[in-house]
Amino acid sequence: MDIQGLQKLTLLDWPGRVACTIFLGGCDFRCPFCHNRDLVTGPLPAAMDSGELLAFLAKRKGLLDGVCVTGGEPLLRPGLEGLLEEIKALGFPIKLDTNGSHPQLLARLWSLGLVDYAAMDIKNSPERYGETAGVPGLDLGPIRESVSWLLEGHVDYEFRTTVVRQFHDSASFRAIGPWISGARRYFLQAFIDRDTVLRPGLSAWSREEMEGFAALVRPSVPAVELRGI
Repeated sequence: MDIQGLQKLTLLDWPGRVACTIFLGGCDFRCPFCHNRDLVTGPLPAAMDSGELLAFLAKRKGLLDGVCVTGGEPLLRPGLEGLLEEIKALGFPIKLDTNGSHPQLLARLWSLGLVDYAAMDIKNSPERYGETAGVPGLDLGPIRESVSWLLEGHVDYEFRTTVVRQFHDSASFRAIGPWISGARRYFLQAFIDRDTVLRPGLSAWSREEMEGFAALVRPSVPAVELRGI
């Protein structure tokens, strides 16, 4: 299986763990603010294959205490289950990032013991979800199913929203709070403009404004924090 990228060390991607992050290409969303344009629109050449990745991980036993798998949307990759099995066989816990569009696959991987922590993006309020995901007319059924499944507490998890001035406002968070009420963790991530963003010209809210959005969510989700600001 081709691996499109590897960050050999991260202290941010999995709270409380020293981890590495694997990047897999391909996505079924086209979020205008996505930083990984080449992973989404592809095809991005492979940085390594699964054999090279596993050799790297074998040398990092005792140094890393987690492997993060992100994209793109990792659940689109046909070889994902086998890759996670091989990572698990080396003794590493796994964090999986997902946009929530494949709830049955997420539940299956968890049932096989292949996911220890899940991070799901909440793109926006239901009313603006398709616009924010770059997929007009998006069917929210799978997204709602993933949210409900995570809220049931099967696996340790977080929800997160990348907050962009052109897509998010107070109404967004007044709607998101009740939707994910009782969530274990919810992060509001500051948008950072880069050359690799899908749509140029987007901008961030200030820290004070982000704190205001967090306050709107806190009655429903006490454990809401800012990230990246």
